[in-house]
Formats: sequence, C-alpha cells, structure tokens
Amino acid sequence: MTLLERINGPEDLEALSQQELLELAQEIRDFLVTNVAATGGHLGPNLGVVELTLALHRVFDSPRDPIVFDTGHQSYVHKLLTGRQDFTTLRQEGGLAGYPDRRESEHDVVESSHASSSLSWADGISRAFGMTGQGDRTVVVVVGDGAMTGGMTWEAANNIAGDPDRRVVIVVNDNGRSYAPTVGGLARQLHNLKADVQQGVDAVRTDRRYEELLTTVKDGLKNAGPIGQAAYRGLHGMKVGLKDVVVPHGLFADLGMKYVGPVDGHDQEALEQALRNAKNFGGPVIVHAITEKGHGYPPALADEADMFHAVGTINPETGQPMKPSSGRSWTAVFGDEIAAIADEREDIVGVTGAMLIPVGLQKMQAAHPDRVVDVGIAEQHALTMAAGMAFGGLHPVVALYATFLNRGFDQLLMDVALHKAGVTVVLDRSGVTGPDGPSHHGMWDLALLQIVPGLHLAAPRDEPSLVEQLREAVAINNAPTVIRYPKGNVGPQIPAVERLEDGVDVLLRTGTGEEVPDHDRDVLLVSVGSMAEVCLDGAARLEAHGVTATVVDPRWVLPVPSSLARLAGNHRIVVVVEDGVRSGGIGSLVRQSLRDAGVDTALNEVGLPTEFLTHASRDQILQRVGLTAQRIAQDTLASVLGTKVPYARPVDDSAETHTHVGER
Repeated sequence: MTLLERINGPEDLEALSQQELLELAQEIRDFLVTNVAATGGHLGPNLGVVELTLALHRVFDSPRDPIVFDTGHQSYVHKLLTGRQDFTTLRQEGGLAGYPDRRESEHDVVESSHASSSLSWADGISRAFGMTGQGDRTVVVVVGDGAMTGGMTWEAANNIAGDPDRRVVIVVNDNGRSYAPTVGGLARQLHNLKADVQQGVDAVRTDRRYEELLTTVKDGLKNAGPIGQAAYRGLHGMKVGLKDVVVPHGLFADLGMKYVGPVDGHDQEALEQALRNAKNFGGPVIVHAITEKGHGYPPALADEADMFHAVGTINPETGQPMKPSSGRSWTAVFGDEIAAIADEREDIVGVTGAMLIPVGLQKMQAAHPDRVVDVGIAEQHALTMAAGMAFGGLHPVVALYATFLNRGFDQLLMDVALHKAGVTVVLDRSGVTGPDGPSHHGMWDLALLQIVPGLHLAAPRDEPSLVEQLREAVAINNAPTVIRYPKGNVGPQIPAVERLEDGVDVLLRTGTGEEVPDHDRDVLLVSVGSMAEVCLDGAARLEAHGVTATVVDPRWVLPVPSSLARLAGNHRIVVVVEDGVRSGGIGSLVRQSLRDAGVDTALNEVGLPTEFLTHASRDQILQRVGLTAQRIAQDTLASVLGTKVPYARPVDDSAETHTHVGER
C-alpha cells in the first residue's frame, strides 16, 4: 500500500515523518499527472500546492478550522487528503467535481469558482465564530493564482484587519500567475517581497509577547509628556524604516495585519513552521508562500503560456494532447477577426480580465501590444474603464467568460449603458459549458442583459455570422453591444435562404416550398445563436409528422426585431429556443414584444431551467434538461395537436385574421 492509499483523512498525516511527507508529496504529484491526464482538469495549479496543502492539513484541524480555497481549482490535493481518491471520473457526470463541493465532503466550504471572494467568506465566517462563542476556531484562506488582483479581496482584507483578535490566516499562494503571468502593481510588489527572510524574524513578530512589549513601551512613552512623545515618534519611525529594509512587507502591514514570509512553498518544514506561528498568534496573519505552478512536472513548466493551468486529456509522459483539436474554435474565430479589425482601426482597444489567451486576444496583443489591456481579475473595473475609454475616443472590446459578466453587471448598466458608451463586450463560453460545473456555466447573460436600456446583443450561429456581427458591433459608438458564443468548436456554416428587412435571417421553410406564404406553416422556430442546428433538426422532425415550420435566426436578439411579430402572427405557434435560463430570457422578451404588437399567437420558451446545473459534458446537460431537437419536436407536436400547453391556434381559425394583427 502506498502512503497516499493510507491517507483516509487529515488525521492520518500527523504521524508521518518529514521523509515520509517528501515521499507522499511525490506520490501525490504522480497521482495527479496520471489521473488528470486521463480526464482533463486543472493540473498546473494543483502541482504547485502539494506541500502547502499537506502543511495546512497538518497544522490546522479541518473541518473545525475551515479552509477556504479562492476560486477552488487548486483543491485537488485537498480532496485527496480528505478521503476522495477516486479521480477516474473527475469533472464527469456523477464523478468528483473540479472544485470544492459540499455534497462531497464536510471539508469543502465554498463551491463558487469565481475568484477573489475567499476573504469575504473568511470575514463572514470568523465574525460568526466570534459572535457565537467559537472564538477558538481559525479560518484559513488560500488565495492566489491572480485572485489578489480582484478588488473584492482588498475590501474584505480591510474589514478583517479592523479586528486584531480575529483568527484568520490568509495564505498568499504566490506563483506569479493567474491563467498567465499576474499583472499590475500588486504583482510587482509581491515580486519585490521574494527575498530570503530568517524564520526567527517571523517567529518573533507573531509572538503575542512581542506585541505586548511594543504596546507597553508605546503607552509609556506616549504618557511621558512631550519628551516621551517625541521619543516615541522617533523610535516608531526607526522601526518602520528598519522593518521595511529587513522585511519589505509594507503592503500588508499597512492593512494592520501581521505578515509572515516569504516562505518557500515547497519546503514542508518551513511551511509548517510559518503556519504554526500564524495560527498561534491568534489574530489576522498573512503567510506569503512562494510556489511554482506545475512544480515537478517538466511539460507543465515548459508551457510558458499558462503552465498547464487547465488541460484536456493528455499523454502523461509528454504532456501532448491525446485528441488534437479538429476544427476551429469560436474563440479562434473571434481572435483572428478582432486582430484584423484592430489592423484597420486605431481606435479599437482590447480589454481582458487575466484571460488574454483563453478569450483569444493574444494575436491582437502581439500585433498591437499597447492596445490590449489586461486588468487582472477585475471585471467591474474593466467595464467602467471601458466607459472611460469610449468617452476618450476609443472603442474598447471587453472579452470575458460569460459567467464573469455577472460580476460587472452594475458597471455595464450604470457606467456603460447609462452613458451610452460605445463599448463592445464579447462573451466567450456562453450557455452550458460542461465539466467546470455550476459557477462556470454562462447561462445568466441573456436574462440579465435584456433589462439594460439601449443595449444591442448578437448571438452568432456560425463562423461567418460571428465575423459579420462583430464588425457590426464595433460600428456602433453610441450604445453598448454584446456578442455571445459558446465553448468549443464552431459547427458547420448555416446559410440563410433569405434576410428580412430588419436583419432577421430565414434559415428554413419546410412543407410546401419557399414560395408559399408563411401563414401556411404551423410553427415559427426562433433560434438564438448556436441553437440553430437544434432548431433545424427539430423542424425536420416536425416535417416528418406533417407539421410545417419556419426557422429564423434574429441575429441581433436585443432589441427584438420587429419582423418577429409579423411572422408570429402568420403561424399557429412560436417556439423560442435559447441556451440561457427560460426565466426572463429571450423567449420571455419575445412574448412581451408580441403582446405589445397586438399578436396573440401562443409562444413556448425553450431554454435552461433556473437551477445550478451540476457538472457533466455539454451534450449530457442539454439532454438532461430537454434542450434537444427530439424533445423540442415532441413538445411542439403536442402543442400543435392540442394535447399540451401552450396550445397552437386551431387550423380552422382563419390565418388571415392574424396575418396583419401586428399592424392594428
């Protein structure tokens, strides 16, 4: 039995010698490489926190001392040490989640994988412990991988530092990177802190007797009249100057927290000593650990782009993909086109939040390095900054994952839209993303964005439409524009049979030929973006049952094109298919627009349920929630036959009555 196989919980680590801990660390790295290579997942971050996680579980008593992982993608080692060693179905349906999951273990506290929130959790948990008589419990935070570039981190740190008796230990996992190298002034400051510091200095500074002595001397001098107060000011100035020379930690001291480090994040003994000092201090302490992303795995260390931050299935020996990508991704199409647009227009500026490569801005940056801004994990700042750029005469293109737009919604609403700023927001990985789970699905944007006054939102269905709509978006300089597309590769091109006067594309008319008026068809299928293939398949299935359909792609779903009301009045039922939540989605908005136009045709909204969807492949999730051509055809057929609400208008109800309803 290996050492790792003997670990069923953190308590099994206590008896291990330092030599056994070294062996266990290597076993864990071998395990991670072998297993994550087979399933895909976050490899580099976890290889970098092996010793750190071992030290945390040897020094602290989880779950009594809760450990909060910021973002959570670096929690694989934590899972292994808390009894979860079956990684064969990691991130797959029914298997281990790729992030902490309360359903899996009492050791998992925070499930959300949005960065920079961990200190706020720690502030809340530690306040609760203090108010309920549990002041002997310590809250531990592991923050890093770029999360300290997020403003929420510093808002929480300011509050934690306000209470000197709050038992919070903040471990800064400093690997200099998020997805790519961490940016900004904070990154430079952390880099400057990476100097050798004797452990004895940290041990003294985290000893309560040191604090008590300082307080006694300070109070004595300050109460000794003008001479004593002058002496205090002089000594205090000397202390500040001296400690910033010996231990350059002013960034953290200014918050009022004790600082321990920097400590080698791969030195087991040094880590444990630093964490014990921090725990014993009994107040807010920051432990600065220097780690190496991908540590111990040469292919990860050789990957300059992101140190194998996240991988698909790979060859564990070489790190090469087992299934090379066949086809072109939505991200690549955007990346090529925005670079081409930037070549043509000097006012185009790219903005990203610590995801230059994942969102496809690296090509533009290579050609125009002074016109791509990485703000770190700071979506709120990115959007307000973009509004300022627009005011200054630029047209910023802010590229984000769809799930992270949620964090900048207020800024989009009040700073961009209210000021009619010409800002384009590009949402990658919209809709169902799959194995990363609930907090990574980009399923909320359509419901959120429809309430933003003046906003234009496009949902391309294929590569040519993405190229076309991106160019249309950056041509709008008096309102925000949004382009959204899913994760993965672009599907086949879907040409339109006709483009209507307001830009709506007619993709298909089934039944009796294109020359026959729309009112001779039963169903109007309105496809939102990548749902076009599903709608076309659904229309074909309906045709096989004698039900005729028209499939349209609005292209720009916000504002709702006026032609949809006319088309709806000429069909027996409208079905809107989207990969966002049904509640308050595009289907709901289309229904409102029909009512405003006086059209009473029945409408069915087909989309995602308002729930947190657990991890699985995209296809598995769509199957599970019924967002498939087969299910859409079945439900629509039932509506046409009058056996399921909403009921389609009866055949004998004169089509002429409804053809011009929208003109009343």
